[in-house]
Amino acid sequence: MKIRIKRTYFIEQLNDVLKAISPRTALPILNGIKLEATEETLVLTGSDSEISIEITIPTEVNNETVLEIESSGSVVLSARFFTDVIKKLSGDFVELDTNAQFLTHIRAGKSNFNLSGNDPNQYPLLPEVNNESSIIIPSSVLKTIINETNFAVSPSETRPVLTGVNWQFLDNEIKFTATDSHRLALRKLTDKPNSVEISNAIIPGKALGELNKIIDDKEDDVEVNFSQNQVLFKYGNMRFISRLLEGNYPDTSRLFPENYETKLTVNNSEFLHAIDRVSLLAREGGNNAIKMTIENGKVELSSNSPEIGNVEEDVNIGGLEGESLQISFNSKYMMDALRAVPDEEVAIEFFGTMKPFTIQSSNSYDVIQLILPIRTY
Repeated sequence: MKIRIKRTYFIEQLNDVLKAISPRTALPILNGIKLEATEETLVLTGSDSEISIEITIPTEVNNETVLEIESSGSVVLSARFFTDVIKKLSGDFVELDTNAQFLTHIRAGKSNFNLSGNDPNQYPLLPEVNNESSIIIPSSVLKTIINETNFAVSPSETRPVLTGVNWQFLDNEIKFTATDSHRLALRKLTDKPNSVEISNAIIPGKALGELNKIIDDKEDDVEVNFSQNQVLFKYGNMRFISRLLEGNYPDTSRLFPENYETKLTVNNSEFLHAIDRVSLLAREGGNNAIKMTIENGKVELSSNSPEIGNVEEDVNIGGLEGESLQISFNSKYMMDALRAVPDEEVAIEFFGTMKPFTIQSSNSYDVIQLILPIRTY
C-alpha cells in the first residue's frame, strides 16, 4: 500500500475511528486501526467488538483532492501511537508506504517514521447488518434525542438492559426511554412512519454517547438499520455498528400517573441556577438531597450540612396549582432533567410526597423527565 493523504483531514477521520477502540480488549489486534486502500478509497476501521466504526475516505472532498493512491493494500497499525504520530507531523500531506512485512514508512515534512504493522487478515470481520429494517432520522434530531435521554442510563451492569436506551417502535411514533431505576427520561418522536420490523431495540448508552460525539447539528440524514442483535448507523462516509443489549426492558408506562396533586411552572434557567446554588451544601451531605417546600403560594428550596451550615432560597414561579407539598430530591438528577428539557418554561407535576414527579416543557409532551424523590428524616 502506498498513499498520500491530506494531514488535517486524515486526523479528523482518525479521531472518529478512535472512538471505537478501547485499551481493554481481549484481542490485541483490536488495539489497532485497520487501513485498507483500494483503487479509489481508503477505508479506516476501528472496533472493540462492542462498537465498530468504518470510515471511507474518497480521493476528493468538496472538489478538493484529499487522497492520492499509488498502490492498494492494507495494514493494521497501533491506533494510539499511529494517530499521535500523524498529529505531531508537519506539512499538509502525509505519505504512507507499507511493505510485504507490514512495516509502514510514514513521511511528512522532514520527518520519517517506520512503524511495525500487523496482518490485516487477522482483523475480525465487522458484523453484517442489512437495510431491510430501517428508519431515517436527521442528525440534528438524533443528536437532540441522545442528549435528552442518554444521561439517564444506568452506569451499573447489575441490570444490563438499563445501561441502554430502549427504542420502542409504534405505528407512527418512536419512544426513546432511559432509566437507572431512580430517574427516567422519555423522548417521543411523533408522526414518524418507519419500516422497522422489530418492536423495540435496546442500544447501549456507551455506543450512543460515542455516536453523539461524531454526528453534528446539521440536517444531514442518519440511516439507522436494525438486525436481530446489531444496529448500524450510516452517516456521511461513516458506518457505525453497535451490538444491541439482550433482555426485556421494563414496562415504564405505569410510572406516569394521570392526575397531579400539585403543579409548578418555573423558568428553566432560573430554577436550574437556584438548584445549583442550593446544592453546594447538598453535595457535602453525600446524597445531593434538596428539600422543596410549596406552601401559601410560595416555593422554597433548602439544604443543610451539619458540618458547614444551611441554605434557603425562594423560587420565582410562573404558576402554581394544587396542594401544599414538602418533597426532597437529588439535585443532580433535577439539574440533568432540566438541561434535557429544551424550552424556557417547564412544568413540574407532583403526585405525592413519595411518588415520582415529572418535569416537562409547559407546552410540549415530547420530552418527559421523571425523578423518584428521596426519603428524608
